[in-house]
Amino acid sequence: MKAISIGLLGLGTVGSGVVRIVENHQDKLMHQIGCPVHIKKILVKDLSKERGVVVDRSLLTTDANDILENPEIDVVIEVMGGIEQTREYLLKAVRNKKHVVTANKDLMALYGSELLTEATANHCDLFYEASVAGGIPILRSLVEGLASDRITKMMGIVNGTTNFILTKMSKYGSPYEEVLKEAQELGYAESDPTADVEGLDAARKMAILATLGFSMNLDLDDVKVKGITEITEEDLDYSKKLGYTMKLIGIASRCGEKVEVSVQPTLLPETHPLASVNDEYNAVYVYGEAVGETMFYGPGAGSLPTATAVVSDLVGVMKNMRLGVNGRSVVAPQYKKNLKDASEIFSKYFVRLHVKDEVGVFANITSIFSEHGVSFEKILQLPLKQKDLAEIVLVTHKASLKDYEEILQKLNDYEMVKVIKSTYRVEGDGAL
Repeated sequence: MKAISIGLLGLGTVGSGVVRIVENHQDKLMHQIGCPVHIKKILVKDLSKERGVVVDRSLLTTDANDILENPEIDVVIEVMGGIEQTREYLLKAVRNKKHVVTANKDLMALYGSELLTEATANHCDLFYEASVAGGIPILRSLVEGLASDRITKMMGIVNGTTNFILTKMSKYGSPYEEVLKEAQELGYAESDPTADVEGLDAARKMAILATLGFSMNLDLDDVKVKGITEITEEDLDYSKKLGYTMKLIGIASRCGEKVEVSVQPTLLPETHPLASVNDEYNAVYVYGEAVGETMFYGPGAGSLPTATAVVSDLVGVMKNMRLGVNGRSVVAPQYKKNLKDASEIFSKYFVRLHVKDEVGVFANITSIFSEHGVSFEKILQLPLKQKDLAEIVLVTHKASLKDYEEILQKLNDYEMVKVIKSTYRVEGDGAL
């Protein structure tokens, strides 16, 4: 088999890692696929920019067509980011019969179905393992390792930036703004951190996971999203007092033929496996009817972990080339989209209230919950510095989201409730 030539779109953090791995692991790649692998062209914005890796200047180009229309290039690896222009590049690549490997979760969450369909029609592979959870092989595990099982729930920490921020806030009591600045200085957070801290990055990844895990076409718009920007030091303190740890958790669950996908700050018991996942690490907990509980843990970002996932996909493409089966790995979704409504989503909830400190107020609040058949698992009641106010912190037993939303509305309308300070989902009792 002849040498395989690669065109690389982008030479940033991940692109530099891909170059390093391809150059340093030639013996391993040769052993896996039986032929050499060469990077033939690399698309960059600025030819004179200093790089994190030394590359021959003759490999660099600012014209994408030097890769997309080059008949000698077999595989296009996309690590440049972006959505609309990148989509056009990848469509052009597969139409020119080039296989594609991408680490772009934004692109796959929005246009994954279109790109996979186009790749299959052109007998090309399109692999995207690195788009979710960096170096953790979660997508391949769902598609291959757990292919015979029926996945009922996936739940995890899939954004390293927010996990780093919440870890620092919880462990050291550091204020949000201070930790965000530290995350930006360390390169964990972008200068505009909106996609991370508002939960959008995690939501895109959960849409991809749920589509694969449930064999159902789920879009970003199907994911209910709440970020971490409103979490306070008091919320974290009360969580600890009640035996919980706060994490930004992505949840995708299926009951019968109906699914729910969400990303939101969630309280986990300190005994839950995800509660001990700290700093920039990611972990995904998967529950299958046959296998039971499995957990995938590792670095969720970074040059070499993400590049490892990219090059693993590259190996998959090249093995398919050797076997002559490219473009046959995509399996169309088995089920039509069927989302749970609010009356079918059940969880425990944490709620923190400031109320008038008067006789009978707590009894009235209890009756609002009991009208909807919702009881309490844990209760804290504390006086506030303002003499006429008290703080009540409650953790409910399981309730439907519909009932809980109606309860919140009634609490808002009750004149003795000064303010609902915060409310969060509570998951698990040490296990799923």
